Amino acid sequence: MRAVYRTDLRRPLDPNLAVYGAYWNRGVACNPAAIHAKARELAPHIRGVWVVSSRHRDRMPAGVPYVIEGSRPYWRAMATATYLVNNSSFPGGFTKRPGQRYLQTHHGTPLKTMGLDQRAYPELARKADFAKILAHVGQWDFSLSANPHSTEVWDRVYPGSYQRLDLGYPRNDVYFTATAEDIAKIRAELGIHADQTALLYAPTHRDYREGFAPDLDPERLARELGSQYVVLVRAHYFYGRSAGLEGTPTGRVLDVTSHPRVEELCLAADALITDYSSLAFDYACLDRPIVVHAPDWDTYRTTRGTYFDLLSGRPGDTPGAVTATFDELVEVFRAGEWRSPASAALRTAFRERFCPYDDGHAAERVVRRFFAVPFPPPSR
Repeated sequence: MRAVYRTDLRRPLDPNLAVYGAYWNRGVACNPAAIHAKARELAPHIRGVWVVSSRHRDRMPAGVPYVIEGSRPYWRAMATATYLVNNSSFPGGFTKRPGQRYLQTHHGTPLKTMGLDQRAYPELARKADFAKILAHVGQWDFSLSANPHSTEVWDRVYPGSYQRLDLGYPRNDVYFTATAEDIAKIRAELGIHADQTALLYAPTHRDYREGFAPDLDPERLARELGSQYVVLVRAHYFYGRSAGLEGTPTGRVLDVTSHPRVEELCLAADALITDYSSLAFDYACLDRPIVVHAPDWDTYRTTRGTYFDLLSGRPGDTPGAVTATFDELVEVFRAGEWRSPASAALRTAFRERFCPYDDGHAAERVVRRFFAVPFPPPSR
């Protein structure tokens, strides 16, 4: 296969071929998905092909072209595509050719330490190959940012000669363009009644834990809050396609881990309960309540490291109410603190810091910049 790949590297680049990847070949998702969709609209001459692993090929939507990682079509596409778009990395290693353009979109705003900053944490450093990280960064032509904080972090932890694109996250456009009818349809498909309050519980991965071990009992939370609440549980993708919540007695706890679009889950939710997940930065675009439930904050900061104190209560650092115990979490909802004026003020400052570029047009800006699609002339 490698010999054939070397032969393909001598073929001319296809000026109309783009290869997309997301989350280590898990299918159509995140910023690359939004860019792909907008490119089909603004640059229909660009043929988009997705890289997917064989175990995730069932995630591919009908009609979307794809290649299986490591296959002959995969290596042919990587050798001849002019455009490469990924939010993580392409599999197997590839030779970046002159004339190829690689856009690294990333897949979140960094709260936890990333890249070279992980060298300060022995458990993380032991698992990381920093030479490989730097070699990967050396392939980037563009690095996308959702906010100045991200740009500052990427510059330090991924040093390179790429161009910075401070254009916002295309995956967040839908938070500004979705209609009330769109949201009602998503909620109905999930089985959420119009008079119910939907809470999305989306905790992140812990490097010091094995498997998905939520820091709250979602069934008990639904029971304590009453029938007007429904809890959607979204486990981190590292843990597979299920949160392991089969057969919940109340029927008001939904395992949405396998749902293909986390953006739709955010649109369906009236509030987000999370810990250190970068989803909080995206959800803030909706200007809906965010509750940080973080009983293991000290352990997380010690083992993973963070760039700021999410629990400090300082405007710009904390997006809303903060809880450390289950009883505190229940009381935040019962007492109304989750949507109080104080929580709203924190959310406003958080949005101003972390969502300054997101306005519903990020995908268009990125597509026009990356694929060199000119803006239409101003109307007279």
